[in-house]
Amino acid sequence: MTSRLFTELGLSPEVLKAIDTLGFEQASPIQAEAIPVMLAGRDVVGQSQTGSGKTAAFAIPAIERTDPAHPVVQVLILCPTRELAVQVAEEVFKLAAGKRGLHALPIYGGQSYERQFQ
Repeated sequence: MTSRLFTELGLSPEVLKAIDTLGFEQASPIQAEAIPVMLAGRDVVGQSQTGSGKTAAFAIPAIERTDPAHPVVQVLILCPTRELAVQVAEEVFKLAAGKRGLHALPIYGGQSYERQFQ
């Protein structure tokens, strides 16, 4: 696996700014391999160590491929635990900071859905 700068991956200025704000310049190997493939609309099955940037590897292309002009659910990310769902939603929120109209919402069992939607 190779590592590349985020600026070499064909990302929008809004997403690049969010990545820069988070303090990242270089994509991890999983990100460098997965992001271009997913931006092209192809599926990816990836495996990598904890802390290697897997969330950003799938979240960045998902953010790039959504169209905030269409106010419908465009991406669904399934997580095995409530804690991971909250963590992933927070990461998506940070990465999508410059994309107006894009929202991330973790929804999980054990809580009122109405309350979570508010």
